[in-house]
Amino acid sequence: MRFTADMNPKGYSRPQIALHWIAAVLIVAQFVLHDPIVAAWEAISKGEAPEVGLLVWWHLIGGSLILALVVWRLALRMKRGVPALPDKEAPLLKGLAHLTHWSLYALMFILPITGLATWFGENETADFIHTTLKLPLLVLVLLHFAAALFQQFVLRTGLINRMLRAEK
Repeated sequence: MRFTADMNPKGYSRPQIALHWIAAVLIVAQFVLHDPIVAAWEAISKGEAPEVGLLVWWHLIGGSLILALVVWRLALRMKRGVPALPDKEAPLLKGLAHLTHWSLYALMFILPITGLATWFGENETADFIHTTLKLPLLVLVLLHFAAALFQQFVLRTGLINRMLRAEK
């Protein structure tokens, strides 16, 4: 495998699109369903027995799945490449898009690792990192979503279509 700076397919493949949307759903679920694991971790921190229900396990499994998906997604990116950003897009917007995407990848890698280290290793430093990076992830997800809508409806580049229909 090689890094594919020179590979620019016209669109994303079915696996790339599926991984994108599955990761998106999992990330949203992690935010929406996080209260039980927070309560369980607070109990552990106080030396109490935590209530470890289905939603706690969901958070752990969901985070682990996100980690696996981001590794798979990066492997596909290196093997196949990704479509180029629209030609008419301003260089500053292209730079921000790249920064946002790579930051999202980094957070989708770091957050599950620190979450697992917190839960299974009872590591306070990992907990601090995990808790601190939740907000930047949320901000980047919202920025990514807003930028996609901006591309679609203001710049009219049709960019969203690339994440809806596979290109061979």
